[in-house]
Amino acid sequence: MASTRLEGKVALVTGGASGIGEAVVRRFAEEGATVAVADLSEEAAEKLAVDVGDGAHAEVADVSDPEAVRALVDRLIERHGRLDVAVNNAGIGGPAAPVGEYPIDGWRKVVSVNLDGVFYSMRYEIPAMLRNGGGSIVNMASILGAVGFAQAPAYVSAKHGVVGLTKTAAIEYSQHGIRVNAVGPGFIDTPMLNEEIVKAVTPLHPIGRIGTAEEVAAVVAFLASDEASFVSGSYYMVDGAYTAP
Repeated sequence: MASTRLEGKVALVTGGASGIGEAVVRRFAEEGATVAVADLSEEAAEKLAVDVGDGAHAEVADVSDPEAVRALVDRLIERHGRLDVAVNNAGIGGPAAPVGEYPIDGWRKVVSVNLDGVFYSMRYEIPAMLRNGGGSIVNMASILGAVGFAQAPAYVSAKHGVVGLTKTAAIEYSQHGIRVNAVGPGFIDTPMLNEEIVKAVTPLHPIGRIGTAEEVAAVVAFLASDEASFVSGSYYMVDGAYTAP
């Protein structure tokens, strides 16, 4: 029997049309939430929303544009009257190069999506949640929010920033009923990885494999639910012991 711990909740998932975002959307719907699937690709978002059913609907938004994010949250409030859960998952990988050679435009793009996008999302999600007495925000960080990784300075920097932003917001808003947590996936079997990368990074996970999007979604669903009522400001690794050594 499927859990109903998100029954009656209105949830927003950015980058929700594929990979970890898609798995979160499906898990939330299974657990009773009404889910807004926000993505750059309208076609992909609509296809998933139709497939999921259960009140899921598609939204188009570029999280690196603060006005687009503000409009997105406004549409959700107009449609549902509330926002209970937000998963700020949208992200990109970016170029591979060492710091001394990293392209400036690549840096700006990665940071604008992976860090600015999380800030813009929280900037408008938090006031909406305050109006309905609280909520839960889950920011998608990475294991690279805790450790470094060669040739990914923009991604690593942005994810470290997401962790710091999460902790700061948790301190500021937990007393107002808004819990804010981050999840740190290891390397996950999503379209962002190719066969060469999978072969290279699998040995870095002591569990002996890379993870699945569904395994990440399970942790996100817990953090979104009232079962995690005393969990705020935390950074949950889902990494097969990658960061344990």
